[in-house]
Amino acid sequence: MAAPMSKRPASKLKLQYRFQPLRRASKWPVWADVGARLSLAFFLIGIVVLVHWIDRDGLIDHHDGHISFLDVVYFTMISVTTTGFGDIAPISNRSRLIEAVIVTPIRIAVLFIFVGTAYNFVLKRTWEKWRMARIQAKLTNHIVVLGFGISGSEAVRELIARGTDPSCIVVIDQSVSRIEEAEAIGCNVLQGDASNDDTLIDVQIARAQSVLVSAGRDDTSILMVLTVRHLSPKVPISVVIRAQDNELLARQAGANNVINPVSFTGLLLAGSAQGAHVADYMADLASIGGRVQLRERAVAGEEIGRSIDQLASGGRGLRIYRGGKPYGFWETEAQRLEPGDQVVEVIRCEECEASVPGG
Repeated sequence: MAAPMSKRPASKLKLQYRFQPLRRASKWPVWADVGARLSLAFFLIGIVVLVHWIDRDGLIDHHDGHISFLDVVYFTMISVTTTGFGDIAPISNRSRLIEAVIVTPIRIAVLFIFVGTAYNFVLKRTWEKWRMARIQAKLTNHIVVLGFGISGSEAVRELIARGTDPSCIVVIDQSVSRIEEAEAIGCNVLQGDASNDDTLIDVQIARAQSVLVSAGRDDTSILMVLTVRHLSPKVPISVVIRAQDNELLARQAGANNVINPVSFTGLLLAGSAQGAHVADYMADLASIGGRVQLRERAVAGEEIGRSIDQLASGGRGLRIYRGGKPYGFWETEAQRLEPGDQVVEVIRCEECEASVPGG
């Protein structure tokens, strides 16, 4: 069986190799940023005032014929803002050259500064708040992914490959490049600290279908689990934990599922030692690219009273969960399905079989 990544669309693979500019978040407060922009703009205006004052003999005042310093300041402001009343105008060739070569580029730069400042601190923020409010209003029964590193990004891509609408996935990460990558594949994104209450409230964590946590560090992941469980007592939480000693802590923090990639790798290695195809089949079960899939679902109404071996889906029943307790297919409880049971089954992936020669 080919590795799962080989079945990914090329467009998705390219996202991992896009050029990402080197960035660092600014430590300046908003008022300092605005002040710096305005200071630069007025500095450029001051240069124009100085140039006009030095070249005042090339200007003419149609009102009284005399160019004072106040006239120079006035002419500079209406020139930079492109108002141009015409009462003061350049008449010499040198003055016109100065207007074209020096003043015009400064005028454009000042306009860019003012327009950019207005966009960043007024229009953009207003637009983003409006868009966020619209997205929040529609967020319900969604999947929240806390951390878009290697595990988180692969989980999101696997969800999309299995048919989950990207608009039903919300990704939270503090990295700009990871947020842009998640946004590029269609997910809702929020750059921020996923262990912060306000951040999780912003993504409607209380109305989420499930939460996937993969922060890259066990302590951070456990803190995120605690925060999620505090805000949403019933939402299912799955977390990636790399140290076996921390698995119990993660469960005590409120995680429903604790996934240890190191332990899983060990299982695959041990399985391959006992049979050439055991690891291959386990990977087949875990990936959407395999010929079979492992699925959990609620028992269907028509299956109530049947054995786990008689599922309407045609799948192979492996285990049921009843009242939070697991029962294997060989146990008595699994011989009669009841309302509320959760069934774990292996089903065929017909699309994948069609793409495999001899499938």
